[in-house]
Amino acid sequence: MTQHSKAARAALICGSVAYDTILVFPDRFKAHILPDRLHMLNVAFLVPDMRREFGGCAANIAYNLKLLGDRGIPMATVGHDFGPYRERLQALGIALEHVRVVDDTYTAQAFITTDLDDNQITAFHPGAMQHAHLNRVADAAHAVSIGIVAPDGREAMIAHAAEFAAAGIPFIFDPGQGLPMFDGPELMAFIEQARWVAVNDYEWGLLQQKTGLGASELTDRLEALIVTKGAEGSVIHTRGGTLAIPAARPRAVVDPTGCGDAYRAGLLHGLMRGLDWETTGRIASLLGALKIESRGPQNHHFTAAEFELRYTENFGESFKLH
Repeated sequence: MTQHSKAARAALICGSVAYDTILVFPDRFKAHILPDRLHMLNVAFLVPDMRREFGGCAANIAYNLKLLGDRGIPMATVGHDFGPYRERLQALGIALEHVRVVDDTYTAQAFITTDLDDNQITAFHPGAMQHAHLNRVADAAHAVSIGIVAPDGREAMIAHAAEFAAAGIPFIFDPGQGLPMFDGPELMAFIEQARWVAVNDYEWGLLQQKTGLGASELTDRLEALIVTKGAEGSVIHTRGGTLAIPAARPRAVVDPTGCGDAYRAGLLHGLMRGLDWETTGRIASLLGALKIESRGPQNHHFTAAEFELRYTENFGESFKLH
């Protein structure tokens, strides 16, 4: 039986808060886009189905930590349209003291159009996220024991990593879709300051290409490198060896949006509670599976008992969440 150690203080989550507008095109893009006319593309798609989701890495991770019984503090910048999102986070009991409103901007927003083949056309407006460097880790340092630098404004990611290091707060570097913004030396600076790095399989290939480092060379500098592989599970590289974590089995595959953030919340949970890497990886894997069963990044729910049952079903041993 796996048991928890005493709960740690909160996690500071530096990243985005965003609205996701999902549009469904009931046809196939390829039937309306002529390959020999791509240089003069001018198309319009009728999208009768639309939904708006609450998203952004910082808020998604905080939401998942809340489900696990932990406290995650988002550090982000939002725009004048934050009102509905504020009400939601307040109702969930998620701290907002480090979510800064930047007047005359919109909250970051993604507009995603999906066709019947699950192809996507996405437009992303960063809005207030471009001002995330206005937030300072030092303002929250007294209340946290761990942090994460998730995708955010470029200047903010650089500043917050340096501020975590200066404050002596261990943190996960999670570059995500922001990884292409940085060159090799900049990525090396993140790695030297972080205690852990989390990437997906594609990002891992890009990280190796830009830094010239393999897993063993990175774990000489880090406590762990975590590489997620979707349905193939994940791999955790440490100085003591490599651990393969199987993917937990979802009961339905509905929407992968936000699964990576759910996984990272599981990592933070295990690190905050002092759990071993195998248990931490399993928690992260299961959280990703529970998320994929619902549309949107913040619509999945479970009780402690339900989580414990699913853990046993997937990994063959008992586990107590609290």
